[in-house]
Amino acid sequence: MSDETARASGKVEARPLPLHARIQRDVENRIVSGEWPPGTRIPFEHELTAEYGCSRMTVNKALSELVKKGLIERRRKSGSYVRQPEVLSAVLEIHQLEREVRALGLAYDFRLIEQVEHLADDQQRKRLILDRPGKILSVKGLHSAGQRPFCLEDRLISLDEVPKARDVDFRKDPPGTWLLEQVPWSAAEHRIKATGADASAAEMLDIAEGTPCLVIARRTWNASGSITQVHLTYPGDMHTLVAQFAPSARST
Repeated sequence: MSDETARASGKVEARPLPLHARIQRDVENRIVSGEWPPGTRIPFEHELTAEYGCSRMTVNKALSELVKKGLIERRRKSGSYVRQPEVLSAVLEIHQLEREVRALGLAYDFRLIEQVEHLADDQQRKRLILDRPGKILSVKGLHSAGQRPFCLEDRLISLDEVPKARDVDFRKDPPGTWLLEQVPWSAAEHRIKATGADASAAEMLDIAEGTPCLVIARRTWNASGSITQVHLTYPGDMHTLVAQFAPSARST
């Protein structure tokens, strides 16, 4: 059937993808699905050439497109590897971690490690800036992107300000998402620092102890007091903070 006849009949058959595009699509699908997590070495060019019965030039073209898209990186004499995802987040905004992960095209998961109600000790009162003793909820969890740990969360919630938090099952709703949707806040403060992963963080994030990490310490509050304080620890190669600003009237 000619193209003209097909258009006249309303039946236009999709043209098959060029082979290099099909190879690119197949590799990309394995990366995005998490089958090939960050750091995975993908098959060598000669292996893909044999698998698809094509020339090395065709495979090279497919892999070059994946490099341009930031999905893989080529290492001299070593092969091609799935790149570590890098998140860009605005310094002065509060983002849901699930959205950050899904924006990378990766599957998201949250695992609750701890959810304990207790009286705040001196250090925890300092973190929340509480002026009197009070009950808090301590919540720890691990956010994952694809099959790789993405961010370690260590959160304190003031039960004086958010008493209904004690009845929430954070295995179903990550605490950051729940708080943003359920609890009004009027102000927030970010403190950002670089640190080496201690033994506990290194084990949870599946990295070597001492690996550089980016830690975002965030506190939110409203007119009546502090709501929550959280430490979010990212492996240093997976997160970039971005701030956009304009000069003030006094700027020179």
